[in-house]
Amino acid sequence: MNGEFLEAMEQIAKEKGISKDLLFEAIDLALVSAYKKNFGTAQNVKVLIDKQTGEVEVYALKTVVDQVESDFLEISLEEAKQLNRNYELGEIVEKIVTPRNFGRIAAQTAKQVVVQKIREAERGIIFDEFITRENELVTGLVQRKEKNNLYVDLGKTEAVLPSTEQVMTEEYDINDRLKCFILEVKKTTKGPQIILSRSHPGLVKRLFELEVPEIQTGIVEVKSISREAGSRTKLAVYSHDPNVDAVGACVGQRGQRVQTIVDELKGEKIDIIQWSDDPGTLVSSALSPAKVVRVDANKEQGTAHVVVVDSQLSLAIGKEGQNARLAAKLTGWKIDIKSESQVNK
Repeated sequence: MNGEFLEAMEQIAKEKGISKDLLFEAIDLALVSAYKKNFGTAQNVKVLIDKQTGEVEVYALKTVVDQVESDFLEISLEEAKQLNRNYELGEIVEKIVTPRNFGRIAAQTAKQVVVQKIREAERGIIFDEFITRENELVTGLVQRKEKNNLYVDLGKTEAVLPSTEQVMTEEYDINDRLKCFILEVKKTTKGPQIILSRSHPGLVKRLFELEVPEIQTGIVEVKSISREAGSRTKLAVYSHDPNVDAVGACVGQRGQRVQTIVDELKGEKIDIIQWSDDPGTLVSSALSPAKVVRVDANKEQGTAHVVVVDSQLSLAIGKEGQNARLAAKLTGWKIDIKSESQVNK
């Protein structure tokens, strides 16, 4: 190593936010390993780097003893005193054993360590950035497909959209620009792993926050959301300002706001309802577009018995029970739907 390399190393340490002392410590350990590997020795050694010139010296560490049992680890008192007459039994002697060509090996090893530490630092920076963005929205480009998983380029790093978090009705092509929900950020041996979702209900919530300024400012609140990805979402919203219509704010003028979100979700239907603390009103609204005649709610059991006119029964239940199922998820109530003729039997 030379002075120029050390200067460059210090500059890199500053730019990447790596502690210079930790960097030197890592290089010292790596040089000890490199020495033992290249020169096949079992002796205890330490490596010292002159931080001004870059010169590297290897010292064998030996304990002063009366009778030497291992030449690698011990030195006799007589021999030690030849080096320095002040040595006593039990002390550690440091003897220079730097090989002639060790400078080249040291330089290569140091470069490898610096590259590794830079990689670790960059991974750490990416992890720290994205761990704070869990449950947020991110936009990226589909880069490649592997085993039904999509790998999405987020600019600084790559994220994975697993097959389990994709929407069955959506088709994804290379270079498609996707908005995704950051489901989880993991720290792995290969660096941070960012897991995305297109099917999570949080994606719809974040899209509304993006499109509706009243949600961003907190005037309108998304109280609950239920979703069957690719098919239908129900959203319950509430306005903290009596002069602001929560549903109207989310729909937008001529339906522009909600249509932007529907387009992003590839045509997924979205029902937006007014949140109410009254269970009957909430359950009735949640079953929209069906018209409800009566709701009998039992708070203790968490059940709501709903009555609709005969012609509205299939609409209230929905195709394969979807409307009732989403309404139950949205409200948190177990919903039992019957027609007027069924009740009056």
